[in-house]
Amino acid sequence: MAVEMMDQASKFHVVIIDDDKEMRQSLVHLLSRTGWLVSELSTAEGAEQKIGEIQPDVILSDVRMPRRSGLELLQSLQGQNAPPMVMISAHGDIPMAVEAIQDGAYGFLEKPFDPRRLLGILEHAAKQHRLQVNTDRLRERLSAQAGLNRVLLGDTDVVKRLRDDIVDYAGLDINVMILGATGTGKELVANALHNLSERSDKAFLPVNCATLNLERFDAIFAKANGGTLFLDEFTAAPIDVQAMLLRIVDTQEVTSAITGDQVRLDVRFISATNENIDAALDEGVLRKDLYHRLNTVILELPSLQDRKDDIALLFEHFIGRHAEVYEIDPPQQTAADLSALLSHDWAGNVRELRNVAERCVLAARRGHGSVMDALRIVDDSDDMPENLRGAMAAFEKQLIGRAIQAHRGRMDDTADALGIGRRTLNEKIVKLGLDKEKLL
Repeated sequence: MAVEMMDQASKFHVVIIDDDKEMRQSLVHLLSRTGWLVSELSTAEGAEQKIGEIQPDVILSDVRMPRRSGLELLQSLQGQNAPPMVMISAHGDIPMAVEAIQDGAYGFLEKPFDPRRLLGILEHAAKQHRLQVNTDRLRERLSAQAGLNRVLLGDTDVVKRLRDDIVDYAGLDINVMILGATGTGKELVANALHNLSERSDKAFLPVNCATLNLERFDAIFAKANGGTLFLDEFTAAPIDVQAMLLRIVDTQEVTSAITGDQVRLDVRFISATNENIDAALDEGVLRKDLYHRLNTVILELPSLQDRKDDIALLFEHFIGRHAEVYEIDPPQQTAADLSALLSHDWAGNVRELRNVAERCVLAARRGHGSVMDALRIVDDSDDMPENLRGAMAAFEKQLIGRAIQAHRGRMDDTADALGIGRRTLNEKIVKLGLDKEKLL
């Protein structure tokens, strides 16, 4: 019986509160010997904070103590999801026991007590508390999952698994790497990981790694401290920046540009890229050691082609959202519209689908338009140059022109969709002779 009790009780943590040192030591010895993890306090004063830090499964407290009684502590813990309290007293009587139970005590024992009875009450109280805690966590998980359903839409198995993984990993303070093509929602997933974590009340700071430089490090990490740093397109970070990132991820320290002192950090790293990792490693543009520090777990986001059964659902959702913004009734989709949606290749993934939905709603405001119209691409194949350089330029011109139209001239969004910097986009527009005004 003793061995069985020890194995079961070894999972539980008890806080003993008693001003009588000899009694306290006796209880510590009894509970430690039977496998409990034990913490002890000699007074009930300030016990709430310590209990909050320790988070025990059960509290064992004397009733009568100087300055503050166990009953007063019991009353102060009501409504705080506190662990159950078992009360003991050498001066016990029926009225005191009744008051303790009425105030929410789990049980009451008068000294001297039977050790086996005490252990049985404590074990039962701890089990009940663990059951309640696990139930609360399940409710939180289901609530988080429900919230994620509204953010990461889809009924396909791949999306359901992704939502489950996000909820699981959000609660673990580990680095997460997100891989996926442009437009699959990498920052949305990074945001969800942060918002469902215990860091949700702190900063979520996205950083474009292509623009990172060593001089900005301390300012960036000062803003992200305590929260989450989202390293977007981390493969684009310069090699010297990658070396500094590696050191910071390893040590959780950054050097102050002002004082030169080492500043301690508490930052979770979520990274993302649409690049081929193997190619980046082989070409030496990504440090292997940094890659292995950031990829504690990896989330691979599916392309829209890999979740085609979600296309109609997503499109209907985006149509509804845009119709609400533009204050019109959602346009009804025809069989031809659905056929066009399902036959399109969706190179821009969910982002492209959202933009097509917006174009459909804008056209509906003017009383016309269809999905096919929103997807229509000018066929320039007859004018395609024969040499490779000319063909590449023509293709690039068409691709950039389509992106500018899709994002209605918003150049930051256009550059982001194309996976290039804003400066590079401007240079290509000039070089290729694109007329932005005519495109719009």
